[in-house]
Amino acid sequence: MNPIVALPEASTHAVRVDHIFFVLLILSGLVMILVFALIIVLAVRYRRGSSAKRGPLPEIVSREFEIGWTAATAFLFIFLFWWAASADLGSLSAPANALELHVVAKQWMWKAQHPNGAREIDALHVPLDQPVRLVMTSQDVIHSFFVPAFRIKQDVLPGQDTEIWFKATKTGVFPLLCAEYCGTDHSRMRGHIVVMRQEEYAKWLAEQPEGDDLAHLGAKLFVAQGCSGCHAEASSVHAPKLAGLYGRTVQLSDGRQVTADDAYIRDSILQPKRDIVAGYQPIMPSFAGLLDDGEIQELSAYIRSLTQENNND
Repeated sequence: MNPIVALPEASTHAVRVDHIFFVLLILSGLVMILVFALIIVLAVRYRRGSSAKRGPLPEIVSREFEIGWTAATAFLFIFLFWWAASADLGSLSAPANALELHVVAKQWMWKAQHPNGAREIDALHVPLDQPVRLVMTSQDVIHSFFVPAFRIKQDVLPGQDTEIWFKATKTGVFPLLCAEYCGTDHSRMRGHIVVMRQEEYAKWLAEQPEGDDLAHLGAKLFVAQGCSGCHAEASSVHAPKLAGLYGRTVQLSDGRQVTADDAYIRDSILQPKRDIVAGYQPIMPSFAGLLDDGEIQELSAYIRSLTQENNND
């Protein structure tokens, strides 16, 4: 018989999740012991034939005590809910210095791309003690990115970007699974996360085949798809300029305001009639069916790079 091996805590998020789990487990155990003890004591005391008094229950505690006990229980529940929810909410917003990696799920594989253009299938190399932000999408059905050792799990949806971040605290190779049934070979959709010391990760990255980064690939696609004909600075077409757009608040023709994030860029590419920018005509065609999810990620990376260049200037 194989010995039981404890699941490692290989990320900062894993430590928080395990603390919450064990605290809730201990509290649940104490409550269970109290309830069962009361059941046994009352069953023995008031068993048939015992000399215990029956009839209306005497007022053994004051109303103030009951109110205080109920309020204390309610405050404890609210605290536990806030404490447990904070761990999940904390995984939604990555630190500003996080390394951004892009992941595309497809039946039945994980495709990852690093900032310098290096690509992997069913594997993901990441540096130790550095926040890593994953921007993920699916090319077909719903998948779920699950790394048990990191205690992270995020659904990966078709036609939508989802994000999650982590900071690895242990070197090693850790299993990557799909936790959402995605078809006949769902059980074979596996991979691994390789956590390396930062200097080893930099060396590994430098040894990978040369490739354009996402922003450069997006720039080429921007020209190849004819986007530059309308959105370039020298264009004669009255279309929104993209330099400095990412992260900015955009005023729409119907009076709404939206933030130009990855979701807004995706919707503008696939559903351009949905959010019309104030002062512009709805003349942009839809690229739905013409661009896959990887290409949309490349265009988003290019538009983000325009904002960074604009800030540096």
